[in-house]
Amino acid sequence: MLDEAAAPISADDAIRRLLRARVDDAFRLATFILRDPLAAEDAVQEAALLAWDRRRTLRDSQTADGWFTRILVNVCRDELRRRARRPQLVALDLGAGPGPSHSAADADLPAAVGRLSPDEQGLLALRFGRELTVPEIAEHLHIPEGTVKSRLHSTLQHLRAALEAERRSAEAIR
Repeated sequence: MLDEAAAPISADDAIRRLLRARVDDAFRLATFILRDPLAAEDAVQEAALLAWDRRRTLRDSQTADGWFTRILVNVCRDELRRRARRPQLVALDLGAGPGPSHSAADADLPAAVGRLSPDEQGLLALRFGRELTVPEIAEHLHIPEGTVKSRLHSTLQHLRAALEAERRSAEAIR
């Protein structure tokens, strides 16, 4: 009789374990990017299916976490691009302002993030949603750290401009 502990772990088993272990973290990341829990569930499921289909492309099991994160971020970016092509319905709640514990900037943040490109939203999700460091982001995306720093700097400038635009828009409505 074979001892299961002595049996080698197949690549398929490794991918299966990775996907099971990453479900909660992947859901949080997708929710941060998409700002919609239902869409995040769909994105995680799609990313898991893509990862399974592409499991043979994983060359090193040590990089599996970054490999799966890239797949998930790409699925989320694709969803953001699809949303951008669809007509949007805007709901205005003119009677309610920011709550007592929220500033006007907090209320404008989701809309401002929505003005960013899908790539910028994904980068913010990795940095602030997953709280990855610049070296970790560089490793996940397979780009130099300097490129990550440059893109983060540019993205934060765009976010500041978008927040200012949201603030002006909100003032014009009032």
